[in-house]
Amino acid sequence: MNVRRLIPATAAAGAVTLGLVTLSACSTSSAADGKSSDGRLKVVASFYPMQYLAEQIGGDHVTVSTLTRPGVEPHDLELGPRQTAELNEAGYILYLKGVQPAVDKAIAQSEAKNKVDAATLTKLEHHGTEGGHSHEGEEAGHDEHEGEAGADPHIWLDPVKYAEVAKGVGTSLQKADPDHAADYKKNTDALLTKLNGLNSAYQQGLKTAATKTFITTHSAFGYLAERYGLDQEGIAGIDPESEPSPARIKQLQTIAKKDKVTTVFFETLASDKTAKTLAEDTGLKTDVLDPLEGITDKSRGRDYLQVMESNLAALQKALGAK
Repeated sequence: MNVRRLIPATAAAGAVTLGLVTLSACSTSSAADGKSSDGRLKVVASFYPMQYLAEQIGGDHVTVSTLTRPGVEPHDLELGPRQTAELNEAGYILYLKGVQPAVDKAIAQSEAKNKVDAATLTKLEHHGTEGGHSHEGEEAGHDEHEGEAGADPHIWLDPVKYAEVAKGVGTSLQKADPDHAADYKKNTDALLTKLNGLNSAYQQGLKTAATKTFITTHSAFGYLAERYGLDQEGIAGIDPESEPSPARIKQLQTIAKKDKVTTVFFETLASDKTAKTLAEDTGLKTDVLDPLEGITDKSRGRDYLQVMESNLAALQKALGAK
């Protein structure tokens, strides 16, 4: 039998190769089933922080794929036919509304039975580009990346809020796949223990900080700053690609001198040009503070916990914590 004749032209046009289409057509699991050929629940995560939760809590009972590949800046992700097909075939989708507009739209249209928005599992708050402080000269226009009514979506950078989300994910997985509910609960409890330990490490590690102010390219650390009594001063807004105004740059120079800031932080998935220019103009050091929107070979750690520990070490050094 000629396999090519079994494949509709519309399906072939949306695939990278005929082989991929053939593999999809011959899959032993159906889109309605939401299970892989070995019976595991198909989970699709929107980007790394959601992927990590799904993998940690799902364990051996799930197969996890992510819409945002390593090294891709998640805010600007556009979905292709393959990713849209993944969403329709998923048994469980975990995402965070407000981070990726294209993903939010595609998930709303997906046929998947279980769709979990992490933003509904904890309370989102509003942070200005500087961790809750409003300053003259800020750039506006980030609403498309900030979720409902301008709320800050970066909840995973606060271990306490991330733990709240983890609890909700565990409960929802138990309902989606009740045959393995006991294991999901066990895995959730194990993850909560790790996140509680991380929270304690931040509390202890930052309580002796000589200065509370840190400057960062991407204003992603509002929740972290609020949790541990710090002041985030962002060069850009919540959208990492936004450009600061000249007035904002001048203001940051003043803040750096006044608050005895030592370091300007930049990240791995966005341009470091503005951060390094500001550091040179003000005689400050530079270092990496990772917003953990993706893990690459440039990340200071192999997973969420390791990178968060590296972030803590970087903050301790910059803030003079002993």
